[in-house]
Amino acid sequence: MIRTTAPAHAARGARAALVTGVVMALAATATACASAGDDEHPDHRSFALRGDTLTIDSDDSALEIVASDAHPTGTVRVTRWFDGSVAIGDGPKVSWSMKHDRLVLRVRCSGLIADCAAEHRLEVPRGVAVTVEEDDGSVRASGFRDALSIRTADGAVRVTDSSGPLDLRSDDGSVRAEVSSRRVSARTQDGSVRLDLGVVPDRVETASDDGSVTIALPRATYRVTARTDDGAVDVSVPRADSSAHVVSARTQDGNVTVRNAN
Repeated sequence: MIRTTAPAHAARGARAALVTGVVMALAATATACASAGDDEHPDHRSFALRGDTLTIDSDDSALEIVASDAHPTGTVRVTRWFDGSVAIGDGPKVSWSMKHDRLVLRVRCSGLIADCAAEHRLEVPRGVAVTVEEDDGSVRASGFRDALSIRTADGAVRVTDSSGPLDLRSDDGSVRAEVSSRRVSARTQDGSVRLDLGVVPDRVETASDDGSVTIALPRATYRVTARTDDGAVDVSVPRADSSAHVVSARTQDGNVTVRNAN
């Protein structure tokens, strides 16, 4: 009897082809991207807050944060939408926890074929100053009368219907605010900045490394500093160096516009 044996390299090639075929088949079944909006049964949880400050520490999730009177004082209400899958790897895993005044929101989605999306809505009692530390995701906030600080490494920032002091930062994303705050600081490294203010501010500071800056102000006289390294500057509000209302607008690459609100 004559036996034939396939060479070792042929066997390895067959195994590699099989693995490749499995991966391609799995990838073909994952053509639709994950969407948190597909979660029809979101999770809800309330966290006790002792004090008048809250830090939200989030990673890889879109955030909506609202100041609300709908829940008992000292309670932060969180709703979470999540959709995701990992074909080859661990997870996905989502978690939330509160320690002292820090609320930690985490999404873990890693593997050869991983696709996850998460959104959180947070209802915060009025009278609480909020700091947001977002690693990867957009942030929307509304209704704040107290200090609000937002920093995201990758995502847009938008604030509406607020009157407290604002400190807004994005490393990669646009910054928008339609507010009645008297003190606003808004900066981005890559994106545009647009502020629409409903009251005459005491101080406004805006900056972008790469993007336009637009500020719309109520009618008053302002002390304005406006600069761009590559673009046009258009300041049409009344100006006086003695004004107590200070506005700074600058960008390295883009147009700068400071005008009266319509």
